[in-house]
Amino acid sequence: MLLLALAGWVGKAWWDSRLPSSYSAMQFGSTDFGGGPAHDHGDHGGVSVDQLTGPRAGKPDYRITLVARKAEVELAPGRTIEAWTFNGQVPGPEIRVHQGDLVEATLVNEDIDDGVTIHWHGVDVPNAEDGVAGVTQDAVMPGERYTYRFRAEQRGTFWYHSHQVSSRQVRRGLYGAFVIEPRHQPRRRALDLTVIAHDFSGGTALGSHVGQQRRLVAPGTPVRLRLVNSNSFGERFHLVGTPFRVAAIDGTDLNGPTPIEYKTLLLGAGARYDVTFVMPQYSVGLFLEGTTTALQLISDPDDPQLHVEEAEGGEFDPSGYGRPKATPFGATTHFDRSFLLKIGKKVGFINGRPRYHWAVNGKLFPETPMYMVSRGDLVKFKIVNDTGSVHPMHLHGHHVLVLSRNGKPTTGSPWWVDTLNVLGDEEYEVAFRADNPGIWMDHCHNLQHASDGLTMHVAYEGVTTPFRLGAGPDNHPE
Repeated sequence: MLLLALAGWVGKAWWDSRLPSSYSAMQFGSTDFGGGPAHDHGDHGGVSVDQLTGPRAGKPDYRITLVARKAEVELAPGRTIEAWTFNGQVPGPEIRVHQGDLVEATLVNEDIDDGVTIHWHGVDVPNAEDGVAGVTQDAVMPGERYTYRFRAEQRGTFWYHSHQVSSRQVRRGLYGAFVIEPRHQPRRRALDLTVIAHDFSGGTALGSHVGQQRRLVAPGTPVRLRLVNSNSFGERFHLVGTPFRVAAIDGTDLNGPTPIEYKTLLLGAGARYDVTFVMPQYSVGLFLEGTTTALQLISDPDDPQLHVEEAEGGEFDPSGYGRPKATPFGATTHFDRSFLLKIGKKVGFINGRPRYHWAVNGKLFPETPMYMVSRGDLVKFKIVNDTGSVHPMHLHGHHVLVLSRNGKPTTGSPWWVDTLNVLGDEEYEVAFRADNPGIWMDHCHNLQHASDGLTMHVAYEGVTTPFRLGAGPDNHPE
């Protein structure tokens, strides 16, 4: 009888876990108000995400068409791969705009069967422009097009990628750099270079090349390297040959960055670091740990090739780097809502698949929390990683201020992120102001983890979505 009862319980759990062919992102999540009030918006108090758009009128300051298509890409002489590309290249075209520019980007899907979207990673766009299939739009299927319009209000280093079956599509090549420069900056001789790390089946690339690259730079040239990690796992960068400053993290300038040397820069999945220095008389090398891929900046064509080496000064710690300055809220602030996001593992079924799955607050997807906020709220999250795995947690549409790590308050420059690399058994407190209404994904940017259920949402009260997830509408953001 006990075995029959157990079999019956397992069968019911399997049956109950199956997802319908079409469902709403709002349908199953366990609602959490974080200790704040729940407001009744009635039948007329809500707004749909497709109304939360960027400017519909006006001539764009920057316009681009991005065509998603399959193509052969050469990573190194004699080494080509079959990739999924934007405009036939990997990474896709770098987009550079100025702060305040009205951006218009038209996505055309030529032959990606699963459909495609574009998510502007780290850019706090209006919700309708966020590019999440089944939440803010439908996936763009072959032969279709979709236009994004938004104003680039921030400045810094960001990137874009597909958010439809993203665990596969980003890995295959559907990503690119997005840089927002200050509206007014002095003209001067400088090198401003975006360097995206990406792991292909043919090797690990910096930019579009596997192996060693050399670039001639005159001594005395100010250099900014915009480091982007487009992988689903952390990358360790080593910059050797000169002292440098970490000038920005996740598109936010640091206050009073000081020169450092021999430090390893760990970039979690989806993260960006800007590093700056003045080109010396000798070579500078940027290496990716565990690979032979490197970028060598040389001041003389006859400079010898640098050997791959690793920094030996320990790992850079952003929690105490730079100078403090005032922030709009902090550890002693009264927060309107306080949430727990506890990552664990649990035996169970997700859509009929038995496994030891990722869980959030003990819940398996799609019953992971729906964190509810209201516009204007000050919101605090406590993130607890009770697993031995690394989880780079990415909240769409907002940057969060890191308040503490493992119970220790952060010092130095305010540390704002959109993608926080939470190591195994670590604990963070972060906070943000709810100033961008919508339904926003909050997920692990190890995209396979997100595909396996480490996904939840931050939703503003009164906001709804007409879009549906599942096999019926062919919307699969992870």
